[in-house]
Amino acid sequence: TGRENVYLNSTMMGLSSDEIDAKYDDIVAFAGIEDFMEQPVKTYSSGMFMRLAFAVATNVDPDILIIDEALSVGDGAFARKSFDRIMQFKQDKKTILFCSHSLYQVESICDRVIWLDKGHMKMDGEPSQVITAYNETLSSENFSSETAVSEKPVQILTEKTAEITKIKTSTNDQSGDNLKLKSGKSDLILDVYFRYDPSLPPPAVAMGLIRKDGLIVSSASTHNDNYHVTPSSDGKGNVRIIFDKIALLRGEYTINVFLICENTIFILDHAHSVVSLTVEQTGIEQGVVNMNHKWYINL
Repeated sequence: TGRENVYLNSTMMGLSSDEIDAKYDDIVAFAGIEDFMEQPVKTYSSGMFMRLAFAVATNVDPDILIIDEALSVGDGAFARKSFDRIMQFKQDKKTILFCSHSLYQVESICDRVIWLDKGHMKMDGEPSQVITAYNETLSSENFSSETAVSEKPVQILTEKTAEITKIKTSTNDQSGDNLKLKSGKSDLILDVYFRYDPSLPPPAVAMGLIRKDGLIVSSASTHNDNYHVTPSSDGKGNVRIIFDKIALLRGEYTINVFLICENTIFILDHAHSVVSLTVEQTGIEQGVVNMNHKWYINL
């Protein structure tokens, strides 16, 4: 049964019967499966079993916590609890070994990252350096837009606590899902409407600008830019982002939109390729963007 599983695994981790008795109620409450503790674990779903395993592992106060892709288990509330507990372990200076393909979570949690490829270590270093190198490899292997973007963000929760209801894209003089822009002249406007569970914090909104070959050109989020959605009693919200005189050079692009939890760890909802952008230019500049610059002659 679930109860016997708690006692067996806690004993294997070195706890006495009295210590397990003292922690049992906390373990069950954290797992959130109180009504199923007397049933055999062979009748549990994989999500229920992972909830219980995570609750036991993090309640026995380990010095080293090993996590393998466990943050996508359960609904938004449980995922948020799990992340908060992991961050508390980090604050307590405990060792966490976090194995994941979710690069956003890796960068949020880890102080050191090791990139393994077919069992061999390709890189060991600061999270930003290793993740940048990994993303460059993905781009060089010519991944599709869908693959390139799904590798980058965080895991998508199976039970939605927020959803995108409408997306509008427009320029100075156009609207719709097929827009023609002039490099350095057109404003690109993106409006995102959504609803969420009002008992939870409002989500963050993020977007990624993708070139036709799958290259992630740029991204932005309300969280990173320190903007916060105002809580609403009816759980409805909307945001607008404007790219003034867009600096993109000629080419074909699209936009992906994400609703992310307030910690920017879990994707709550997403919409891929919401608009087709065709950028034209008058000059012969090469590349992806025309960066702001100044010339000085004969200084």
